[in-house]
Amino acid sequence: MQIIESSKIKEKVYIEKLENGLTVMIVPKENTNKKYIIWGTHFGSNDNHFIVPGTNEEVTVPDGVAHYLEHKMFEQENGKNSLDVLMALGVDANAYTTNNHTAYLFETVEHFYEGLDELMDYVQHPYFTDENVEKERGIIGQEIGMYDDDPGWQLYMNALDCMYKKNAIKIDIAGTVESIAKIDKEVLYKCYNTFYNPSNMVLVVCGNFKPEEMIDEIKKRLVEKPKQGEIKVIHQIDDDEINMPYKETKMEVSKPLFLIGFKDKIDSEEKVKRHIAIEIIMNMLIGKSSDVYQNLYKEGIILAEPDLDYEFEKDYAHALIMGQTTNPEKVKEEILKEIQKQKENFDTEHFERMKKKIYGEYVTEYNNVSDIARMFLSDYFKGINSFDYIEQYSAVTEEYTKEILKELFEEKRCVMSVVGTK
Repeated sequence: MQIIESSKIKEKVYIEKLENGLTVMIVPKENTNKKYIIWGTHFGSNDNHFIVPGTNEEVTVPDGVAHYLEHKMFEQENGKNSLDVLMALGVDANAYTTNNHTAYLFETVEHFYEGLDELMDYVQHPYFTDENVEKERGIIGQEIGMYDDDPGWQLYMNALDCMYKKNAIKIDIAGTVESIAKIDKEVLYKCYNTFYNPSNMVLVVCGNFKPEEMIDEIKKRLVEKPKQGEIKVIHQIDDDEINMPYKETKMEVSKPLFLIGFKDKIDSEEKVKRHIAIEIIMNMLIGKSSDVYQNLYKEGIILAEPDLDYEFEKDYAHALIMGQTTNPEKVKEEILKEIQKQKENFDTEHFERMKKKIYGEYVTEYNNVSDIARMFLSDYFKGINSFDYIEQYSAVTEEYTKEILKELFEEKRCVMSVVGTK
């Protein structure tokens, strides 16, 4: 068993790769009653074109299949729904699909091992029939309709459309009503048998556990499956240029929503260091303590501190600034002016303050068992150990941050999505 320790925050993660290829990560937290488990597979909405391991068979599946599969995993051959079984135990259970992974999880204080029985049973025993797959189609169709009517989601999807020409991230995670009509039980079994192999999965547990005992409990509940080779997923890689600079949709909103995005280059070498620097820069530009935010707030142009996010994977990367405003163009203009100002005269004092703020946010994530487990799972699929953010923090110098500011925050990389009032 490998033990990785962060000396700065006195936390450890125990990692074991089991014989069947499953990676198990245990993060012990002694001073909590809460227990959290998350089991993820490296299969998300972007993975719709792949070669089945051990064959030359190239497969293209309909958009939305990873999400459809997540929905169907709870239904069991005995007629029960595993989500209902877990909830009846008093366990807070859920599942979700992202662009690059699908995850099944629960949090509880009591009945952890009964919950573990159910979780590990349903994830390893899919049950798809023509009837139950058909029944789900209407439910997912309604969900797609709800997202179509969600201003925040439309704002985000339009921003992705502005940034990317052909990348699969432009496709809604749930697919479309047309694409899900092509999903049948054969497609679901093909994807399950390819991507839900233990060697393509990771299981993270956080709580007051002894790592060796927890590993034994997991091993007891594993179904024997042969280890498989690497899955070759074929992704459409975009160039650095944006697709279009602006997109607007009119919806029922009280004030316009804006999302300003900067399309980043894909950097596989310094993912963590780059991420930290970009978070610092965005907080300097439009965070609560920035001049731009304070001035726009006083003028009533911006209504609250914008959400700041940096998303990246092996085939995409972008910085996002989103919020609500009376004047989207003015917000963009002021941010671009502030970028130019910082490039010409970098505010060292503000940089140091924001760097400390970001570090404090990283440290507080370790107070919550669900934050810890989800973070380790998500980072694992990006090829990162979550402690890297704590360990590499000091390597993010003022000079390095200035370089990233000049490289990423350029007008030619900038897009704006707006959801305006009807």
